[in-house]
Amino acid sequence: MTFFNYSVPLLRRKPLNMDVQELEGLWQVQFPLGKDRFYSKFYTCLDRACLLWSLLLIPMFGTAQFFPVSWMLQAGLWSVLGLGGTAAMVSMTYSWVKIERLTWVLYGWVILMLLGLLLTDLGIFFCWEKVLANLCPLWLGISGIGYLGTGFAVREAKLSRRESRALLAASLFHLSAIFILPYTGGWSFLFTGSIMVLSLLVLAELQWDMRHSINYAALTPQ
Repeated sequence: MTFFNYSVPLLRRKPLNMDVQELEGLWQVQFPLGKDRFYSKFYTCLDRACLLWSLLLIPMFGTAQFFPVSWMLQAGLWSVLGLGGTAAMVSMTYSWVKIERLTWVLYGWVILMLLGLLLTDLGIFFCWEKVLANLCPLWLGISGIGYLGTGFAVREAKLSRRESRALLAASLFHLSAIFILPYTGGWSFLFTGSIMVLSLLVLAELQWDMRHSINYAALTPQ
């Protein structure tokens, strides 16, 4: 039994023809340059969720790195943004995960996000030194676990019975970054935010190896 499906590229350019299960909530972004299209790309609900989180993470980790803002104030602001981002992620992707039979993966991400926010807030409000000293490893670990679980979940949902190498690579990328953190000096928040944002942007901009055409009962004739 082959563990990975090497016949499908890890990452590739997005195709012009999207699978039917990806059409709901599909966005097309175009930037014209005269008569030509300077930029034209489709974004699925998953892509939009990745882009949303990348936009939310930039001010979160950027503020922690560069601005002397009270940790209490940051905890409140980022909790609001985090909860809003989690709710938006569920709204964007619920139909897709239902069709793909990956609803439990979405719930898993929600639990991970809420757990991360809870530990962060408790650490700040109660001055838990171990939590405060490990906020970056905490979030890298949460993201790594989420990508790892999602990468293996594809095996259970897809007819190909293959893991997503792209998501497993993203997991390894995050978990490996934890061991690099001690060498980043005073730039740990910038480093952590860059790792998380870069991964999300790559997954949003490129086609990864978990998507295959399907024909499930959850799809209507329309």
